[in-house]
Amino acid sequence: MSDAAPDLTERIAISSAWVPKVRAELHRVLVGQEDLIDRMFVAMLTNGHILLEGVPGLAKTLTIRALAGTIDATFKRFQFTPDLLPADLLGTLIFNPGDGEFRPKLGPIFANLILADEINRSPAKVQSALLEAMQERQVTIGDTTYKLPDPFMVMATQNPIDQEGTYQLPEAQLDRFLLKVKVDYPSRDEERRILDLMGTSSANTSTASIINAAQVIESRNLVNEILISDPVKDYIVDIIHASRTAGQLMPELKNLIRCGASPRGTIALAQATRALAFLHGRAFVTPQDVKDLAYDILRHRILVTYEAEAEGVTSVQIIEKLLGKVAVP
Repeated sequence: MSDAAPDLTERIAISSAWVPKVRAELHRVLVGQEDLIDRMFVAMLTNGHILLEGVPGLAKTLTIRALAGTIDATFKRFQFTPDLLPADLLGTLIFNPGDGEFRPKLGPIFANLILADEINRSPAKVQSALLEAMQERQVTIGDTTYKLPDPFMVMATQNPIDQEGTYQLPEAQLDRFLLKVKVDYPSRDEERRILDLMGTSSANTSTASIINAAQVIESRNLVNEILISDPVKDYIVDIIHASRTAGQLMPELKNLIRCGASPRGTIALAQATRALAFLHGRAFVTPQDVKDLAYDILRHRILVTYEAEAEGVTSVQIIEKLLGKVAVP
């Protein structure tokens, strides 16, 4: 293993050469948001999906469109509304009067990058239609199943404050998102730079293509080779297991957690830490990688009780307590 590590590190350095180039291109139209950009890279490198939550005006949609512009791949944007139908996304069967047969018309979801803008404004039937696509990377129309292109990544946004006309995402769909990232307000200095950059009606928000889909797949395959030592694997499992038994570990958390993270959360945390190590040019995962990503991996997988909501306890506060309790290798 020690003989292979230097070779893997060298291959990572070569394969990740696009990362600073894409980051520089993104910063032509974005100010700050380093953590958000890293999380989007992580999702892309793990074949995962990402949910961005923040109040209007924080450049969530702009960030996603800017990233899509740097990749030479197909990109589609959906504005989710209450009247949206599953067929509008997936496609449907069209009757051909010439031969009397039904023929498939594939929907716009057959693209590499999907922007699901304000995903919580669509009803349950549309959200459910995305489950098969997000998890299985395929769509069933009639009796036939069609594979989605590779890579396939759903990048969704939702507004946490305007709840009129919205539908809460079901837990099953939330679990399909690798990461749920909270987008915060910029600092004062960042907002001043935003004003300089975007303060005119002629501001250019387009980005140039830097990489293609084949390069993304190549880097993704290399991410799978990054090493996670047994102690770090145990650390990941201990954190996930603690989310299910938090009341036993810390009496103050008793009756505050309705549901802990599933094994999918364990797998997601391991995959994401590999991608973060790749972005840092390392051939191995560290416990700090696990800590850095635990919040975004678990915030939508740890469900709190009504008692916790009444007391103002959030899943983020619970994650913070868990990380403070679980021993670090």
